[in-house]
Parts: sequence; structure tokens; C-alpha cells
Amino acid sequence: MKSRSLDEFNRFTGQGLIKSADLPVSNLATDKKAALNRKGNELFNAGDIETARKIFVTTGYSDGLSRVGDVYAEKGRVIDALKLYWLAHNRRKADKIVEDVAALIGTMLTDS
Repeated sequence: MKSRSLDEFNRFTGQGLIKSADLPVSNLATDKKAALNRKGNELFNAGDIETARKIFVTTGYSDGLSRVGDVYAEKGRVIDALKLYWLAHNRRKADKIVEDVAALIGTMLTDS
């Protein structure tokens, strides 16, 4: 069941959840990327989650993306969290959400 739900999710890549604007900038110099990640960490620690998210998306900083995803998940923004976990290649956390959503849909289908 686990792999099937992921296969189903992969069918939608490029169809709305992850937009090309959400992908990291590929030609960002290493020193600039490191400086931006430091700034993003400072902003995250100061509570400016949204600005930190923008920086982490730009740089593709996996740890930062996962931490922002955790904040979103705690606030009930599950789809936003999934998006960030997916961008961070954090399959453990993304898979859990995909499985939960698949179970919910399965329950809804059997109840109708």
C-alpha cells in the first residue's frame, strides 16, 4: 500500500503542487547560498517563518525546508508542509502525509 500511494502521488508532479517557481535557483553561487541560508536561519529563529521559507525555497536548503514544514504541520497546514517536505526530499515526513491523505480518501470512499 505504501509504495502504491507514492506512485499515485508521483503522477501529479508538475501539475500544481510543486510549481517551477518553487524550485531552488540552480545557478546560485555556493558562498551566496551559504549566506542566504544563514540569514534564513536567523529569520526562522526570530519567528519570521514566511521570509525564511522564501529563502530556503530559493536555496533548496533541505533542513530549513523541513523545519518550516514542521511549523506548518503543527499549525494544521498539512498540504503546505507536504510541499516543503517534498522539496526538501524528506521522504519520511512526506510519505507519512501521503499515507494519511490516502487513508482519509479511502475512508471517505467507503463511507459514501
